[in-house]
Amino acid sequence: MGIMNEWSATSTHAQQAMRRVAENIGCVVRGKASTIELVVAALIAGGHVLIEDVPGVGKTVLAKALARSLDAAFSRVQLTPDLLPSDITGTMIYKAESHEFEFKRGPVFTNILLADELNRATPRTQSSLLEAMEERQVTADGRTFPLPQPFFVLATQNPVEQQGVYDLPEAQLDRFLMQVHLGYPDRDDEVAIVRSRLGKDPLEQAQPVASTDDVLQAREESSQVHVDETVLSYALAIVEATRRSEELVLGASPRASIALVRASQAVAYLRGRTYVLPDDVKELAVPVLQHRLILDPRAIVSGRKGSAVIRDILAEVPVPLRLPNE
Repeated sequence: MGIMNEWSATSTHAQQAMRRVAENIGCVVRGKASTIELVVAALIAGGHVLIEDVPGVGKTVLAKALARSLDAAFSRVQLTPDLLPSDITGTMIYKAESHEFEFKRGPVFTNILLADELNRATPRTQSSLLEAMEERQVTADGRTFPLPQPFFVLATQNPVEQQGVYDLPEAQLDRFLMQVHLGYPDRDDEVAIVRSRLGKDPLEQAQPVASTDDVLQAREESSQVHVDETVLSYALAIVEATRRSEELVLGASPRASIALVRASQAVAYLRGRTYVLPDDVKELAVPVLQHRLILDPRAIVSGRKGSAVIRDILAEVPVPLRLPNE
């Protein structure tokens, strides 16, 4: 996918603000325009993003660049095996003066939460984010505390082949709108990255170019992007095909269908369109669906991955004819 090239004079203030955010991140994270677009689209769609890659390719830098591009509260949690759930969500503390318990808010009470190396934490600690990610609230001692809006989790995880990591459970993975990868930069981009670090760090120079109100407005506007029945049927056909695949023990859920359509609306909005194209759905199928699937053991042994299964499905499911309003 390419960064937005369909802008017109009718673009709204929120659309322009989200484009500035993508461009601002691109000044820090070189050569990853497609991944940046996905992350910003997920923010607009109201979802969360999981970045899986080897250490050192810029996962944390991307998250920090996003936080610096927004005039928003930001928290970073470094996940370790000894971290407790209350270290993330908060805990009740007894106040001797008032003889009452008071809730001390944890780092999850923020607009953008960077959960660094999420799969290094124990399953119990990982699950502490489930309620926050799905319901945008934290429950402690029978009381419910709403999180600030917008609330966006950008989590990183190391490949499962590395030592000291725990597989994320299916329920946790399903809370992420997308799973994306950065990968190694090409030679020219790596030269630019190295040279940019010889002087002042570009991350330190990044300034806010949008506000939380812009994000909330973009969410409202993007939800109005038109989804033709033909496009909706195409998205559902892709999801349904995962449920019939012999290579999968578990296919994508109705939550995945909603995520695929909502993410497609956000990308269309980000590109300045008022309608979703079948190509939007096709481009987003892998990042939205790949982490929600459970492969058959035989497929795992043969080295297959969820992304490859989805690409095969995309090759089989007919793409609708171009829409009249294109």
